[in-house]
Amino acid sequence: MDRMLVVVFDNESQAYQGKQALQELDTEGSISLYGYSVVAKGADGKATIKEKDDVGPLGTLIGTSLGSLIGLIGGPAGLVMGAASGALGGASADLDNSRIGADFVDDVNKTLSPNKVALVAEIKEEWTTPVDTRMEAIGGTVFRRALSEVTPDVNKEDVNAMKADLNQMKEEHSNARADRKASLQDKINQLDSKIQNFMQRDQERTQAAERAAQAKMKVLKEKVSAPRAKAS
Repeated sequence: MDRMLVVVFDNESQAYQGKQALQELDTEGSISLYGYSVVAKGADGKATIKEKDDVGPLGTLIGTSLGSLIGLIGGPAGLVMGAASGALGGASADLDNSRIGADFVDDVNKTLSPNKVALVAEIKEEWTTPVDTRMEAIGGTVFRRALSEVTPDVNKEDVNAMKADLNQMKEEHSNARADRKASLQDKINQLDSKIQNFMQRDQERTQAAERAAQAKMKVLKEKVSAPRAKAS
């Protein structure tokens, strides 16, 4: 099952040990690691990306569930790019794009208090014991959530409701007095623009999810064909 994983540690040293443990679990075949990032929250509550995986199947994380979650972990104080982070292309973190619930983000942020560090990763795991055992031994608090499916119809009801309003406005416009037409036309234009932006965002979100799924499938096929490393 594909899951989002967040492990909160007391310091960076533990977080990097956790990252290494995930990589080892990936090598031995206990999990598949699609991408990761180490995020530190400063005393002022701002989150800084200390390290991230730019060479994995999820690339630079832009537009991915992992990239969105990293931004959400920044919380109200926002996200500060660390020297090792590179750039996320100015993309804003979006709860819909993260494909997890707001409650998960809230739980993580309550534990990720100032001066603590989080290892954020997207993984595939069949059972939770390998990750939990390694992370708890290092001193981490583990949060995980299965990723929801992204479908083209995810916001269909919202779009249909806006289209119904648009049709009603157009009907009113055709019967309105001259002094009302300009005002109604402005509202029609604004709502139509909102609908188009909404649909475009959903399309981009679906396409990003499809690209990520293809990349993950490639990784899994390569793991099947490659010899498994022996667990130490």
